[in-house]
Amino acid sequence: MTTREIDVPETTRPRTIARYLLAAALVFAGLGHLFWARKAFQAQVPDWVPLDKDAVVVASGGVEIMLGGGLAVLSRDRVRVGRIAALFFAAVFPGNIAQWRDRRSAFGLDTDEKRLVRLFFQPVLIAWALWSTGTPKKR
Repeated sequence: MTTREIDVPETTRPRTIARYLLAAALVFAGLGHLFWARKAFQAQVPDWVPLDKDAVVVASGGVEIMLGGGLAVLSRDRVRVGRIAALFFAAVFPGNIAQWRDRRSAFGLDTDEKRLVRLFFQPVLIAWALWSTGTPKKR
């Protein structure tokens, strides 16, 4: 089923603003992956990932930049991009768990409590991606 076959709800001003804010956050985070926060993002790559941590950080940064750009400019495909962003947020969640479990400090998350609280923000990002793009419910 393609996006055009789905009953895509009209977007609203709050959803559009939220989508653009998420787009900006993704582009900013992606640029951070590539430039100023590369080491900090490496703290989130679980040890069990069989790839070079820096390569994972660079690749995920590129994905974030593309998702942010997609959310900003692909309004006709916003539902599809929103779903992909939600899947991306779910896919990187094990890294957040690894940071908490392995007690890795990064981004000011320097206590077990702060790292644990951060875990509860990931579902918010997923919901934000879906809501802001007007993702319809399945019938």
